[in-house]
Amino acid sequence: MQSRHDKGRDRQRPARLDCDHHALSRKRSMPVYVDQPIFPFGRMMMCHLWADTEAELLAMVDRIGVDRKWIQGHPTLSFGKHRDASWVHFDIAKAKRALAIEAGAIETDRYGASYFDAKARGRTKMVETIEELRTRDGRSIDGFIRSTPAEPPAADLFGA
Repeated sequence: MQSRHDKGRDRQRPARLDCDHHALSRKRSMPVYVDQPIFPFGRMMMCHLWADTEAELLAMVDRIGVDRKWIQGHPTLSFGKHRDASWVHFDIAKAKRALAIEAGAIETDRYGASYFDAKARGRTKMVETIEELRTRDGRSIDGFIRSTPAEPPAADLFGA
């Protein structure tokens, strides 16, 4: 007879939901971007996650464990006030940001999302303003954060 402490131990454990960090680090070709965590939400600091295409964005959130229901700015997948966002993205917490970077997301400065959106919409004045700010501050014009100076420069993924 099983004791109350042994109940269910012969049952099969469910599959683990946490990420395989080694598998994540092998996948680095996905053009997905993440900016700096500067937006407070309760006790968390949030940032934006976006991509060149919807498929790439959804593949990344699936990989890092963010529920697709939190997509913002999408005409059919977003719900409520999230549908009104001006561009398609996710707000993610710092821990998910770390997983996204490990999975190959490109880190940008705090202007990365605005720069991406301005280039996509043809807002040249905003693009120029952001590039001037970056130049003044001694940062790269594309806003990509490179971990070491020895890394080769990233391709211009914004089409400039």
